[in-house]
This record gives sequence, C-alpha cells and structure tokens, in this order.
Amino acid sequence: MKTIRRLIYGEVLAAVGFVLLAFLSLFFFFDFVDELAELGRPAIGDPAQLYGLRHALLHVTLLMPSHIYELMPIVVLIGSVFVLARLAQGSEYTILRTSGLGPWRALRILVGLGAVFAVLTFAIGDYVAPAADRAAQLLKANYRGGISVGQTGAWLKERQAYSNFSVNVGSLSPQGALSDVRIFEFDNRGFLVSTLQARSGQIEGDDSWTLMQVQRREFDTAGLDSARITRTDVPSLRWPSSLSTEMVSVALLKPDRMRAIDLFAYVQHLEANGQTAQRYEIEFWRKVFYPLSCLVMVVLALPFAYLHFRSGSITGYVFMGVMIGISFFLLNNAFGYIGNLRQWQPWLTAAAPALIYSVFSLGAFGWLVLRR
Repeated sequence: MKTIRRLIYGEVLAAVGFVLLAFLSLFFFFDFVDELAELGRPAIGDPAQLYGLRHALLHVTLLMPSHIYELMPIVVLIGSVFVLARLAQGSEYTILRTSGLGPWRALRILVGLGAVFAVLTFAIGDYVAPAADRAAQLLKANYRGGISVGQTGAWLKERQAYSNFSVNVGSLSPQGALSDVRIFEFDNRGFLVSTLQARSGQIEGDDSWTLMQVQRREFDTAGLDSARITRTDVPSLRWPSSLSTEMVSVALLKPDRMRAIDLFAYVQHLEANGQTAQRYEIEFWRKVFYPLSCLVMVVLALPFAYLHFRSGSITGYVFMGVMIGISFFLLNNAFGYIGNLRQWQPWLTAAAPALIYSVFSLGAFGWLVLRR
C-alpha cells in the first residue's frame, strides 16, 4: 500500500504544481501589466530615485504568496481530477482496485494528501502572504507617500474613562509616521467635546501619540448663552492612547490580507469599543475554514477515478473540475458579502461553502463509488 500511496501522492503533487505554476504565470503577467503605469514615479523625499522595472518585478513577486493562498483549493481540485481521470482512462486505477485499493482506503489516502495541502495553505495564508503583502505595500508607499485605504484613510475608536474618541488616520509611512490625523472627542453622553487635527504624528512606545502642527478646537456648550468654541494652535501635542502601531496598520490593511491572530485581536478591540466587527469576524473564520477546503476538493475529485471510459479525451472532465473550482471561489466570496449584509453568524457564513461542497462531494462519492 505504500507503493500505491507513493504513486498517487507523486502524481497529484506534480499535477498540482504544474497547474499552480500555470495560474501564477497568468497572474504574474496581469499584475506586471498593471504595474507598468507606475514606472518612472519618483520616490517620496528623493525625486532622483524612480520606480523602475526591478521595483515593479519585486512588487509583483511579493504578491504571489497571496495568489497561491487564494488558488490552492482550485489547483488541488484540478490537479486531483486530472490525475484520477487519467488513471481511470488508462485502466491503471482498475488495476489499483484489484490490488486492494478499495473506495474507503482511497478516500483515506486522498484525505491524508488533502491534509498536507490544508496545512500548507494555512501556513502560506497566515505567515508568508501577510508578510509579503506588507512588504509590497511598504515598497509602493515609498513612491505613493504612505499606506492608505480608500479616500479617507482608516477609522479607529477608543473608549477611555470619561471620553470616547473617534480617530481618523490618513496614511501610514513605511517608517511608521502618521499623516493627516483627526481626533474627535465625545463625552459619555455622546456630545462632541473637542477635535484635534494634526499634519503628522508618531506613535510612541509609552502608550501615547506625539502629534505635530496641531489645531485643537474645544466646544463649550454648558449654556446656550455662553456657548463658545476655543481654537488653539500648538506645534506639538502628546495624546495618551492605547492604539498601537499594529492596530493602525491592521486598520489600513485589507482584512483578507491579515494574519488570523491579528484579525482576532482587532475583533476584540472593536468589540471592546462598541464597534461592529461582523466583517472582520467573517474574515477570521474564513482564515480558519479556507485551508480545510483542500480536504473537500480531494474528496470531490475521487469520483472521477470511477468513471468508466477507455477512449477519448479527459479534457472535458478537467474543464468540469475547473468550473467546480471557480464556482467554489465565487460562492465563498458571495457568502462573505451576503453574510455581512444579512448579519449571519460569522462562523456559519465562513463554513457554509465548504459544508455545501462537502455534502455534494460525499453524495457523489456515495452514488458513483459505493452504489455503482
């Protein structure tokens, strides 16, 4: 049985590697074409340094781990379908069955291989891809002025003993400096107390922010007759806060590009400050369940080994595997958006696509393999 396991593992690994290389080549080409528009952009603070071809190639290369993470379940399905259908076409799988490879034993072998792919997917998605994405963003930040999201930057909230703060950070430089900082202070009744607007800032290690070129407005509404606004301009100001550099950088990153531990910590921070964390909870549970999709895909590919044909091409079956993989990818994204809009349970929203395809794959396995 070790020989059979070695044969199937070797064939599937080679096919998955080939399919993954083909997809990555395609994505590399598309990403590189997008980067051509950035060539010649001068660096911030050093106009003599231009964004050149080597920077574009490095940036595109750093995006590859994220593509590997996203594509892994699809390429596992395509590679497994190709190998099993080819073995069935050449009657090799029939010989393996007569040698003692029953359906349940074949299922155990493929599940073991799927577990290897699941661990690899988790490692890439939780360690390699986030680090590579952050390096890619820092590379572009040298030429775009900072890491930002959307048109208004990132919004954070902090609750202190007597006040609540809404903080807006326009961008974060590669060196960790903040720019275009706005802080809105509210009392416990929800009334606006003051606003701070700073051109730049720096997060210190003693739970404080040092803000530069600060404009402060205080709103005194104790009485209608004596209501007034006091404006103060100061060159620098220390603002005590528990918001760390990691919190700000996490808020500026896309949720699907974050580590699971960072997502969990950010969800705890949002819930502690009374903010909705539905989107980040869904992404956290997707990080947990997405690698397990590789197990579903190898089970889904097993019935292709029991198709009875001796002649003809297996292109149609491989194309079917491609369509199933793409449909899983689309369904996974659709459930994320729908669950966020409908306020579904985050863990159920993240697990639903894998559960649906698990039922489908086990149903196909039971009908085509066991009953026939």
